[in-house]
Amino acid sequence: MEKQIKRLESIPLIETKNYLLREIMVEDASSLYSFLKEKNTMKYITPHPVKTIEEVKENIIGSLQQFEKTKEVPWVIVNKMNEEIVGTFRFHKLNLWHKKTEMGVVIRKEYQQTGVMTEILSYILQFGFEVMKLNRIVGDIFAENKGSKKLLEKYGFHKDGVLRQTDFDGEKYHDTVVYSLLRDEYYHAFNSEKRTTT
Repeated sequence: MEKQIKRLESIPLIETKNYLLREIMVEDASSLYSFLKEKNTMKYITPHPVKTIEEVKENIIGSLQQFEKTKEVPWVIVNKMNEEIVGTFRFHKLNLWHKKTEMGVVIRKEYQQTGVMTEILSYILQFGFEVMKLNRIVGDIFAENKGSKKLLEKYGFHKDGVLRQTDFDGEKYHDTVVYSLLRDEYYHAFNSEKRTTT
């Protein structure tokens, strides 16, 4: 029988060629607010974007509290060249007994469709499967989110199914599509690739 995963003592730094994923901090609130408030940026996340910097601070504190409860691992994505925060990434709905988590990501408008997630996802998967020893990582996306669909399929995620009209944006209901990647599938596809995680 496999042992339960040990909790993380701290949020690790993950470095890719062009980006750093580091622990989210309350001091990031102003930078994050600049794009988390935008309805178009958040259209596949929530119909109710944040309205104040204080709300962002509260959300950050909540995420860090969830980390302490081993329910979440929250990062900000930083452009190494100019030190600009380009987005957020988190493992949430984390369950160490079942060894599974879901991914959540927001990328600011200027960096969308520039390859940010294409670059960092392999490092994230390596951390999840090789360091955290997870068995299942999930991407739960809006059916209309073609960019995320393409990315997940590129990395070998399996389409588990469509959940009909699960989300309401204030005007209409949206289907969501659940994708997952299992540890065995990850090792089969990516074990030959060497990544750097600090």
